[in-house]
Amino acid sequence: MIIGKKAPEKDSARPLIQLENLVKIYDTGALRVLGLKKINLTIEKGEFVAIMGHSGSGKSTLMNILGCLDRPTLGHYYLDGEDTADMTSDQLSLIRNKKIGFVFQSFNLISRTSALKNVELPMTYARIPKGRRIKRAKELLEKVGLGAREDHMPNELSGGQRQRVAIARALANEPPLLLADEPTGNLDTAASIEIMELFSSLHDEGVTVVVVTHEEDIAAFADRIIRFADGQIISDEKNSGKGGIPC
Repeated sequence: MIIGKKAPEKDSARPLIQLENLVKIYDTGALRVLGLKKINLTIEKGEFVAIMGHSGSGKSTLMNILGCLDRPTLGHYYLDGEDTADMTSDQLSLIRNKKIGFVFQSFNLISRTSALKNVELPMTYARIPKGRRIKRAKELLEKVGLGAREDHMPNELSGGQRQRVAIARALANEPPLLLADEPTGNLDTAASIEIMELFSSLHDEGVTVVVVTHEEDIAAFADRIIRFADGQIISDEKNSGKGGIPC
């Protein structure tokens, strides 16, 4: 069981993500760099959020903390009511496996391993029995439109298909949070539209989706756009003109 400091909200009303005065400092010995400056941010369950900013703006630092790949220097990060700031490495690893699905720009699939086996992997770490793993992996590949490609290796799939496998893998343990870091960065326009429409459909089903991007057309799929600059939030607005990449 994960034991951490509870967020102050009642369980029925608590947000999925709550950051309180969150600070990240990188100390190289000769230089201290302030990566994030007292970030206060709430993301409710079921939101579709885009985080935008130029290189060095702090958006990647934020993504690493949201994904429990890094810890804040100061402040608190409550994920589904648990304060992750002081968790051990083993506790953070368990949180990542159970509560967060990751989608990366470079897909991060295991080569020479079938699409089915790639999707099974998080369930293997979670010690889910083999029969259940295979059944769910097949269902997820069907969900992302690749049921007929389950035996294909990553090098036998297009970029868009590989990203679909990555999304299926991210959903394997039914995490409440899906984090996507520049998920269309290696895709052409048509494949980018397909991937963002898939994220939109997952959001419609109740999945909380957070996408980091520097592309306005990609952010346009989200319901809320948060912009970063110099380690700070400079705007946080509902996306009234929700649309997507022009055809």
